[in-house]
Amino acid sequence: MKVGVVGVGAVGAATVLSLIERGGMCREIVVVDRITERAAGVAADMRYAAPLSSVVDVRAGGYQDLGGAALVVITAGANEKAGGATDRSDAQGRLRLLETNAKVYADIVPRVVSVAPQAVLMVVTDPPDPLADLTRHLAGHDRVFSTGTLIDSLRFRVHLADRLRVRPSDVQAMVVGEHGTSEVLLWSSAMVGGIPVLELLGDDGQSLDAVREDIEASIRYANITIIEGTGASQYGIGAVSARLVEAVLRDERAVLPVAAYNPEFEVTLSLVSVLGADGVLRMYQPQMNPEERAALDRSVSTLREARRRALDIGDQQRTAGPG
Repeated sequence: MKVGVVGVGAVGAATVLSLIERGGMCREIVVVDRITERAAGVAADMRYAAPLSSVVDVRAGGYQDLGGAALVVITAGANEKAGGATDRSDAQGRLRLLETNAKVYADIVPRVVSVAPQAVLMVVTDPPDPLADLTRHLAGHDRVFSTGTLIDSLRFRVHLADRLRVRPSDVQAMVVGEHGTSEVLLWSSAMVGGIPVLELLGDDGQSLDAVREDIEASIRYANITIIEGTGASQYGIGAVSARLVEAVLRDERAVLPVAAYNPEFEVTLSLVSVLGADGVLRMYQPQMNPEERAALDRSVSTLREARRRALDIGDQQRTAGPG
């Protein structure tokens, strides 16, 4: 199977490397970038690593080379550092990048769809949820999803595991709603071995409210912490993206907190999603207490406004035409 990756900056390159390292899921990876020299350089670098994994061809190309792709990953656009979205006090968070990246998507998505009309489209660029709404609008089909809150849910599990001194894989915890500052951590259903984590966290004598506040801040602003140290948040989301590609190509019907358009909420958001060959096949609402439900409603309101803005920007950009 062929996979396309559009945009091979830090996140795109990390995604390609993770795809190679997972191995066996695709036979061909085509990388496309507005800077053709960068695409060529990334492809060449990755090709030299490919012999260590299952057989896969990695090559640079143009949009025409995406023809026949089963899935196209879109990571193009400005990141948080370049787009000025690294202020912890800014309630907009990643949404600060919406105008810039909606314009990028208004150019990219029609190009991809024209050559790969049957491909599933996976949105990684921030803010991924309203950009997925725009992608769905531009593509004219529902085979669109974003990475959503899977990375946030993994971070939640890691921080809980650190506190409880257990393996992250033994923690069941989920984040829903926006991949952004309005995201909702589902504390009420977080478990370790069937035991609520809220019962276990109180064992060390520290205030539970203080623990929750510390963990929530670490998760909501993890990307900023990473950017302050390395300049780009890339490896975690690259691994997440490769895992989601795998779930689609293998038609796993894996249950993961990724984001797709939900008719009930009339917006793209993360819930309990079933991911298979055509993208998100079904979505379910997890159990929530009243506080979490109210927080999800606020997140939905934020996302609806962002969706409206994204579609307006996309339509204006298409009307204006190139240049």
